[in-house]
Amino acid sequence: MLNFDMYMPARIVFGADTEKKIGELIKPYTKKVLLHYGGGSIKRTGLYDTVVKSLSDNNIDFVELGGVVPNPRLSLVHEGIKLCRDENVDLILAVGGGSAIDSAKAIAMGVYYDGDVWDMYEKRLPINKALPVAIILTIPAAGSESSGDTVISNEETGRKYGYGSPHLRPLISVMNPELFFTLPKNQIANGVADMMSHIFERYFTNTVNVDLTDGLCETTLRTIISNAPKLLENPEDYNAWAEIGFAGTVAHNGLLGMGREQDWACHNMEHELSAAYDVAHGAGLAVLTPAWMKYVYKDNIEMFAQFAINVMGVSKGLRDKEALVNEAIARLQEFYRRMGLPQTLEELGIDDSRLEEMAQKCTGFYYKQEGKIGGLKKLDWQDVLKIYKLAQ
Repeated sequence: MLNFDMYMPARIVFGADTEKKIGELIKPYTKKVLLHYGGGSIKRTGLYDTVVKSLSDNNIDFVELGGVVPNPRLSLVHEGIKLCRDENVDLILAVGGGSAIDSAKAIAMGVYYDGDVWDMYEKRLPINKALPVAIILTIPAAGSESSGDTVISNEETGRKYGYGSPHLRPLISVMNPELFFTLPKNQIANGVADMMSHIFERYFTNTVNVDLTDGLCETTLRTIISNAPKLLENPEDYNAWAEIGFAGTVAHNGLLGMGREQDWACHNMEHELSAAYDVAHGAGLAVLTPAWMKYVYKDNIEMFAQFAINVMGVSKGLRDKEALVNEAIARLQEFYRRMGLPQTLEELGIDDSRLEEMAQKCTGFYYKQEGKIGGLKKLDWQDVLKIYKLAQ
C-alpha cells in the first residue's frame, strides 16, 4: 500500500425532502449566493421554486445563472465569474448534475484569480482560495458532489481539461433520491457508466497489499450492477436510487483510491471524444472501457482475473485466466448493452477520420509535449490509437 493523505470534508445531507433545508444549511456561510443550474428541468419539476423559497425563508439573497450544458463550457464560466464579482456573491449553489457542479467549481476558483481561469486547467496552476460551493444533486453520476475535481470544455480551442484541488470540495451536498425519479433512461445509463469508470480507474492497479480498497471497489461495483437495471424497470424505485446515488458519491470522493496507484487512461481518452464530438461522457466511457481492458489486461492478468471472479461473477474456467478475463469483459459489455449504452465508436457517430489526431492530443504528442497516460500500463499515442481502433 502506498502512502496517502486522506481529506474528505464534504458534508452529505441525504434523504427525502432534504432539498427543502438548503437555505437553513447554507445560512451560516453566506448572505448572497449564485444559483447555478442547467436548462429548464428544475423549473418544470418545481425544484427551482422549492430552492428559492428556502433561500427566501432564510433571508439569503441570490442572483442566478442558468444555461449549463453537458461538457460545460468555458464561456459560461467566464460569465459566472463576472457575475459573482459584480454582485459580491460569497457562495455558489449548484443545482444539477456533474456539469452544473463542475461549472460552479470553475467559477469558484476563477473569482479570486486575476487572469483567465483556463490558465489553471491548461497550465496546472495551484489555487489557494475559492468561493465555497454547495450542491443540490439532481443527477447521480460524476461524483462531483463530494470530489475536489472539475472538468471544463474550451469551445474556442476544442480542448477539455480536468483540474483538482482540495479547495474545490463542496461545503455541503444535498442528495434526495426522489429528485432522480424523472431522469430519462439514457441519462441513467450514462451516469452508471461514469460512476463505474471512476471505480475502474482506481481499482485496476499494479499496487499490491490493498485488500481493503480492493474489497470496497468490488462491493461498490456489484451494488451498481445489481441496482442499476431496476431503475430501467421502475425509475421511481427510491431504494435502488439510494444505492446508486450513494455509490456514485463513494466512487469519486477519493476513498476507493487511497494507497493505490491509479490509472485514468480511459477518462483521458474519452475527454478527446467529447471535446471533438460532444458525446455524452458516460456513453464514451462505456465504449472505451472494454476496449482498454482488452488491450491492457495481459500486463496484469491477476488483477483482471480477480475482477472477473469478484465483480462479474465468473466461476468457470478458473484455470484459463485469459478465458476468465475475456468472459468478464463480455459480461461487462452485456451489462452496458442491457442499460442501453453504445458498444462502438460508430454507434457514437465517430468515424476513423480523427482517431490519430485525438490519440496524439490525448498524450500531448500533437502539441510536441508527449507524456504517457495510464497507470496499470503506460500508453503512448500509438497505444491510444490502437485502443480507439479496438473500440470501432
